[in-house]
Amino acid sequence: MQQTAPIQFYNRLTGQIETETVYGEGFLRWAYGNPLGRLTVQLAVKRAWFSRWYGWRMNRPASREKIRPFIQEYGLNEDEFADPVDSFANFNQFFYRHLKPEARPVAPEPETVVFPADGRHLAVPDVDAVEDFYIKGQRFDLAAFLGEASLVEEFAGGSMLISRLCPVDYHRYHFPVSGEAGAPVLINGHLRSVSPLALRRDLAILWHNKRVRTIVESPAFGKVVIMEIGATCVGSIHATFAPGPVEKGQEKGYFSFGGSCVATLFQKGRLQFDEDLIEHSRQPTEVYGKVGERCGVVLS
Repeated sequence: MQQTAPIQFYNRLTGQIETETVYGEGFLRWAYGNPLGRLTVQLAVKRAWFSRWYGWRMNRPASREKIRPFIQEYGLNEDEFADPVDSFANFNQFFYRHLKPEARPVAPEPETVVFPADGRHLAVPDVDAVEDFYIKGQRFDLAAFLGEASLVEEFAGGSMLISRLCPVDYHRYHFPVSGEAGAPVLINGHLRSVSPLALRRDLAILWHNKRVRTIVESPAFGKVVIMEIGATCVGSIHATFAPGPVEKGQEKGYFSFGGSCVATLFQKGRLQFDEDLIEHSRQPTEVYGKVGERCGVVLS
């Protein structure tokens, strides 16, 4: 029942528990909940060629016809868009659209961490101690996730924010802290869905999927790992920053079409998550928030 339950989240904007409207929900439930569907995932859906094919479809001029119905169905606010809807040559251009800077103000206090993306966020105060990320009994494999043995000891017992972007969300992601950013490192892998409908059955998707790892040396928060995680129909993770000094709230990159995920990992004893994140994540229930909003403070 836990695996097939509707996806619910706490919406910071409304103060209410809400049920997610899942893009392609019927297919997702079949693909990850039906034996034939799971076989299809293994043989085709998680493969890079499937996402490249779907990306090609979303890059075709004919895909423009999907934009207006998508905006209307999911109630997107066109006033936030930096460019007029009619300027997008295809659906993918609309999907990774820019927003007006004032649409996503950034919490300015230097001691705060902000959400790196619009989406549904899950706070994990101690990655070594929690066994109920999306469903009870699943542990997080830190070594496999980081993809580099030398980092494991540095982040043991650390805290993590998992920021899940749905297809209806703004799909550019930003730096959650200021500091000195290293070059992004690709860790190749599969492209399975990161929806809770899939993660409830197999949390290992987070460390089996294609990922891009960036390390930021932050004066306030120490070493921080930011990991973009690809997913079905997200064959491309595009970095738009240059290694070197970066500012909190600065754009880091964008995902092409599909749902996706950004995980931010902090060293032990560096971060105190905001209380609403801790409270709801214990359930575990994700918290909806927008890029630039405060999600925690430096632990003094």
